[in-house]
Amino acid sequence: MFEDPAQWLPLVFAGLMGLSILIYVVLDGYDLGVGILFPGTSEAEKDRMVASIGPFWDANETWLVLSVGLLLVAFPVAHGAILGQLYLPVAIMLVGLILRGVAFEFRAKAEPGWKETWDRAFFAGSLMTALSQGFMLGLYVMGLEHGPATIAFALLTAICVAAGYAFVGAGWLIIKTDGELQLRAVRLARLALLLTAVGFLAISAATPFVSPRIFDKWFSMPATLYLAPLPLAAGTLFATVWLVLGRLPAADDRFRWVPFAGAAGIFVLAFAGLAYSFFPFIVPDRLTIVDAAAAPESLRIILYGTLFVLPVILAYSAFSYWVFRGKATRLEY
Repeated sequence: MFEDPAQWLPLVFAGLMGLSILIYVVLDGYDLGVGILFPGTSEAEKDRMVASIGPFWDANETWLVLSVGLLLVAFPVAHGAILGQLYLPVAIMLVGLILRGVAFEFRAKAEPGWKETWDRAFFAGSLMTALSQGFMLGLYVMGLEHGPATIAFALLTAICVAAGYAFVGAGWLIIKTDGELQLRAVRLARLALLLTAVGFLAISAATPFVSPRIFDKWFSMPATLYLAPLPLAAGTLFATVWLVLGRLPAADDRFRWVPFAGAAGIFVLAFAGLAYSFFPFIVPDRLTIVDAAAAPESLRIILYGTLFVLPVILAYSAFSYWVFRGKATRLEY
């Protein structure tokens, strides 16, 4: 296998694309979640929420660009098949991202009477983006089929993914803020955690029944025994985060990182379960990773570029998080 680039190069790119998507979900997920949590906060709290994500949100969205770019250049056939079936939610997501980006910049420079309008636009763009991504996930899990049942499932996952982003966003605010805003984030995190659990259970329950192949992968022996740690670890994470949220905010702020880390762990486990379910297919039960891949010569050239770009993205992201560590301060321009 490793002697044939046509076999191992597609797997390398599938891994890189999956890693990019996972990092995007965690990192851009929290700043989308902060936008979703805007309603009901004061102007000063909104300013501090924006200050908590201001140095990072542009870099976080780089991972979405990278993952879609890898899909396009490494798996062009799959790119057309997947995005062709998801055209409308992709368009809504792009409108949401544009609206969110414009509102983020304009709210800081607008006249006082317009600031509230841009705050609403920032919330709307964040919610549109989260819901559309959740809807796309639901349709993908259902094999990109369009029917009443699959649409209903996609709507459920849309709500739960938005709740998951709100949960990780609240976890971020628990780390980056204090006082009343931190207390509010703790309360919202508990509610969002419940909805996230519903989505996790719904996707976990539905995925094995998408096709007999996936069902056999999960419920044939000894695979069931080997996979048992996944749901057990997920249940442990949900329970741990719930218990820690009940003890926050603590006087010494010692466990402030647990909700965010727990959210990241839950996303990783969900992603691992989906990856195991659908492998080796990139378009569910239609097109495998190897069949959808570009020519090995093209993949080899793209790999050189990716191996240069990926460390650069990691380096400047790590640098920005190091420079702007600690609690978010008052928003100033």
